[in-house]
Amino acid sequence: MKVCVYAICKNEEKFAERWYNSMKEADKIFVLDTGSTDGSVDTLKQLGVTVKQEIIKPWRFDEARNKSLEMVDEDADICVCTDLDEVFESGWREKLEKIWQDDTTRASYTYNWSLDEDNNPIISFYSDKIHARKGYKWTHPVHEVLSYDGIENRVFDESIVINHYPDREKSRGSYLPLLELSVKEDPTDDRNTHYLGREYMYYGKWNEAIDTLIRHLNLKKATWKDERCASMRFIGRCYKHLNRPLEAEMWYKKALIEAPHLKEAYTELALFYYDMEEYEKAIPLFEQALSIKKDYKTYITEWFSIDFNIYDFLSICYFHLGKYEKSLDYISKALAITKDERLLKNKKIIIEKCKE
Repeated sequence: MKVCVYAICKNEEKFAERWYNSMKEADKIFVLDTGSTDGSVDTLKQLGVTVKQEIIKPWRFDEARNKSLEMVDEDADICVCTDLDEVFESGWREKLEKIWQDDTTRASYTYNWSLDEDNNPIISFYSDKIHARKGYKWTHPVHEVLSYDGIENRVFDESIVINHYPDREKSRGSYLPLLELSVKEDPTDDRNTHYLGREYMYYGKWNEAIDTLIRHLNLKKATWKDERCASMRFIGRCYKHLNRPLEAEMWYKKALIEAPHLKEAYTELALFYYDMEEYEKAIPLFEQALSIKKDYKTYITEWFSIDFNIYDFLSICYFHLGKYEKSLDYISKALAITKDERLLKNKKIIIEKCKE
C-alpha cells in the first residue's frame, strides 16, 4: 500500500523534526505551509518533506486542509492527516495496513489529547483523520471535519496511537469568529453550534453562551446525549458565573438526567456543591462517578472526571467533614495514580489529623 501523510503548518519549526520522525513510516509526507516566518519550511525540506507555500485569505481551516490534501499523490491508498504538534507511537503503519481492506474508506485510532509529565494519557478519545484518497473533502471553517460523497466503510484499531503535545503559546483568537462564520453558513449544524456556545463560555460571554447552547439543544440533529449533556453542563457553568445558583443547579441536574452513563454528569454537579462547601451533597455524586467503569473515549471527557481528581476531591470533602480516615483512604488512592507534590503535602496533614 502507498501511505501518505499530509499536514498544514505555520511557524512549527520547533516541532518539525519530532513530528517528521514519527511520520516517516509513511511513503511520502506533504506539508502546506500557510505563512511561516521561522525556519519551518527549510527544516521540513531538509528532512525530505514535500513542502508547498500558500497564504489562505480569508483564513479557513477547511480550505487549508483541502489544499494540503490536493498535494497528495492521486495513487495513494491511505491518507493520514495530522498536525505538527502530534506524534505517532511507532509501528502505526504496520498496524494500519493490517486492518485496511480494499473497500476501507476510513480508520479510527486512539488520540491522546492531553498527557501528564510522565507521558501518561489524561484525556483520550478516538479520532478518524485517516482516510482513502478519493471522495473526501474537509468542511467547516474551524473544527473542520471530513465529509465523504458515498457510504463509508470504517475500520478501527485503538493500538494505533497519536499523542498531542500542543503549543501553549499559540493563540486561539481566530476560533471564535470562525465558529460564528461556520454557524452562519450552516445554522443546522449541531456540532459547531455546540462548539460556538462553548467558545462563548471560554470568553466569559455568559449570556451569548447560554442562548447558543439552548439553540443547540433545540436543533433536530442534536441527538447525541453526551454532547447534549455537555451543553447543559456548560449552561450550568454560565449561570454559576452569573451568580444565579438556582438556575445553575437546575441545568446540572438536567445534564445528569440526560446522560447518567457519564462521569462528567455526576462530577460537575458534585463540583457545584463542593464549591458551595456542601460536602455531604458532593460526596455521593463523586462516589457515583467512580462507580462508572466504562471509559467513553470522546472529546466530551473532562479533566475533573479523571479518577485521581475525583479521589482528590473526595479526600478534601471528607477532611472538611472531620472524617480523616476516609480522607486518608482517598488521598492514598489518588497518589497511587500520580505523585503530585500537593497531594503528598495533603497526605501528611491528613495523617497528622488521624493521630489526634
